[in-house]
Amino acid sequence: MVRQNFLVALALVALYVPMAHAAELKVLSAGAVEPALVGLADAFRRDSGHQVELSFATAPALRRKVTAGESADILIAPPAVIEDFVKDGKVVAEGRAAIGRVGVGLAVRAGAPVPDVSTPEALKRAVLGADSLVYNEASTGIYFARLLERLGIAGEVTGKTTRYPDGASVLEHLRKGKGNEIGVGAITEIIVYTKKGLKLVGPLPAEIQNYTTYTAGLMVGARSPEAARAFIRFLTSPPAKAAFAAAGID
Repeated sequence: MVRQNFLVALALVALYVPMAHAAELKVLSAGAVEPALVGLADAFRRDSGHQVELSFATAPALRRKVTAGESADILIAPPAVIEDFVKDGKVVAEGRAAIGRVGVGLAVRAGAPVPDVSTPEALKRAVLGADSLVYNEASTGIYFARLLERLGIAGEVTGKTTRYPDGASVLEHLRKGKGNEIGVGAITEIIVYTKKGLKLVGPLPAEIQNYTTYTAGLMVGARSPEAARAFIRFLTSPPAKAAFAAAGID
């Protein structure tokens, strides 16, 4: 059903894409929005004639890339990253647009016992009872590490915790692992891996859930600023919003 809704949303997108002189756009983006952004970029290419090159990385990696001088037309990242680069003169202040937010979820291998994570206390029991815990060093992992401290169990799980730079590495570890392992990551990334042998256990309990918002901004020195602005507007159109929602991006 999620895939069907996503395809329907993409079909509607063509109505919102203006035809224009073909340009080549480079987009640096956080990986959490990749599941929807790939399809949307394809729709934009098809219906506008503009080429869109997507490059995905974690928020810390995006900071390093842009700080080191990597050029692009559009940056999609958490608001704090965008704001810092506005101050540094690397992102244009006007025309920034929020494209959605992504929550934190938990995953296990398909066929493994599915723990109860519906409440903070249930989550604590699940984490303490797991053979190992795997999460990243990006936005979701930073939040989850702090959450373990808030729950008072950080010290108890340190010895069985493995961390990776990005969400894909976490989920690959979990997919190839064994035993009672729990993986933590962006819900969008976990959904993609449900086709690769993982199961989404569920989101974090509502009272301790954390959402990372993602904003698109035009980069200073963009080669094709008008086409880039058109792509940003396109990402905020109702059909695009529906496509994001179908991929787990609120």
